[in-house]
Amino acid sequence: MKRLIHVTKRLSQHQGVRFLALGGFAAAANWLVRFPLSLIMPFEAAVLLAYAIGMSVGFSLYPRFVFPGSDRPVSQQIVIFIVVNLVGAAVVVVVSYLLLMVQSGFGYPLVVKQGLAHGLAIGVGALANFFGHKKITFRVPPPQNGAAGSQV
Repeated sequence: MKRLIHVTKRLSQHQGVRFLALGGFAAAANWLVRFPLSLIMPFEAAVLLAYAIGMSVGFSLYPRFVFPGSDRPVSQQIVIFIVVNLVGAAVVVVVSYLLLMVQSGFGYPLVVKQGLAHGLAIGVGALANFFGHKKITFRVPPPQNGAAGSQV
């Protein structure tokens, strides 16, 4: 048990692992909420609304636990976060649709096909989002060199 705790603590020190864990939580919210939404709207619309819900969960977690230290004002982070996630949303919708079409000849129920397509597409979108948020949304300024500031 001590070994498991040690490994967990070490893993939690890595930004990518924290992003995957919290992003996985946001993605789970995204994926799970899409099922009831699909009962009241078309699949593509349900995917987009579910994505927005997952995006809100992610924004509430990422600045504190994954990407601390950004010098951007929160208002800028929100705008850039939305833009990065709109790109991610386009990726998720397109990949979901393509994966759903690939499965058209398969004999299992539509709800299963949609769940698989959407779940895999969320993973593809997560990769795009990680790099966008790391490099743009929550970028950390480079460390200041003390000697550079003292040059006259």
